[in-house]
Amino acid sequence: MLEQRIEQQFIDSADLKYQAAQILSKPMAAAVQSILVCVTGGGKVLACGNGSCAALAQIFAATFVSRFERERPELGAIALSTDGVLLTAAAQDYGFEEVFAKQLRALGQPGDVLLVLSVNAQQDNVLQAISAAHERELSVVAITGQSSGKIRQLLRETDVHICVPSDKPARLLEVHLLVLHGLCDGVDSQLLGEQENNE
Repeated sequence: MLEQRIEQQFIDSADLKYQAAQILSKPMAAAVQSILVCVTGGGKVLACGNGSCAALAQIFAATFVSRFERERPELGAIALSTDGVLLTAAAQDYGFEEVFAKQLRALGQPGDVLLVLSVNAQQDNVLQAISAAHERELSVVAITGQSSGKIRQLLRETDVHICVPSDKPARLLEVHLLVLHGLCDGVDSQLLGEQENNE
């Protein structure tokens, strides 16, 4: 019984990834282009999310600055969830809904990209981050689940919405990580040219 339950986790994950591949390839390609314009123009990607999505934002920033699968020049990225002192100071003084927006207003420059990761589109700090990004003339790439109404309403035509067709947090996080890997690979392929997969 337990083994079957474990196997079902793998099956459910694979099923969603297969379904998502067909749905997300177009918005992911648009996101790659948006990020590419940003970094080739000297900009940076500011990434944010809450909880497990904050961890994904950190993984993205580390991969983007360091490297994905092959050597390339460093690319600018900052995870907005990493500075505990800044986060708690902003939360204490202005409320938790402002912790990302304050950083965006301080660090974001026109031409930068805000990368938002969310499994719950009702998070006020993420919504405030999108508004602050627009104030500072940043474009937004939002990676969400299908219950993304509030985020979807804030996005502009020039933004990109990568909406994973699920609302199960575990499945969303699995696909969000795959989306981030796809974005990194897409940027690398545009900067460095195609490379054969050696798997």
